[in-house]
Amino acid sequence: MADTPSEKKETSEQGADFLAASAPFTLFGTWLKEAEASELNDPNAMSLATVDVSGLPNVRMVLLKGFSPEGFVFYTNKESAKGREIIANPQAALCFHWKSLRRQVRVRGPLTEVSSAEADDYYNSRPRGSQVGAWASQQSRELESRFALEKRVAKFGTKFAVGEIPRPDYWSGFCLTPLEIEFWHDRPFRLHDRLQFKRSAVDAPFTTAQLYP
Repeated sequence: MADTPSEKKETSEQGADFLAASAPFTLFGTWLKEAEASELNDPNAMSLATVDVSGLPNVRMVLLKGFSPEGFVFYTNKESAKGREIIANPQAALCFHWKSLRRQVRVRGPLTEVSSAEADDYYNSRPRGSQVGAWASQQSRELESRFALEKRVAKFGTKFAVGEIPRPDYWSGFCLTPLEIEFWHDRPFRLHDRLQFKRSAVDAPFTTAQLYP
């Protein structure tokens, strides 16, 4: 359905104020908080793009589990396709899209594994069923049937029926430290606002620029 004039006007008025921002993580925090109030499901969902050993890109949706000036954190099975690609080429791109707000944020940079303590803390905060699932799922590998997966869930559910469930060695998190962060906001007639933060190294200061739509 096409936007009404009032919707276009509202979008235009909402879009202009962020262009003077000088602190990308502060701006991201504001946008994420607003998305949490307006998005129906998973405001922390983001696409994660990596490449395989041949250079062929791969993209999937994951969930942001933390962010700070150090970067954006997510968790995965390191033996999965994404895990193997990250280990072979530890750099990636992220994209957040908040349709209800007509906004997106794009991020690119190198990846580092989080500490064991960080991974343990997050793993221990997960529901028990998700902890069992981390043991049961041989992520990205061929599955002969749904029943085979259910058997593995039952096996590890029995194994860890009592007490805490330890984090598997192959399950951890990664932090993407941005070299580039771009904030995009819809404007009428595809004349969108784009604000880019860019730096040459992870310990260098950001420079800012507005980009043509």
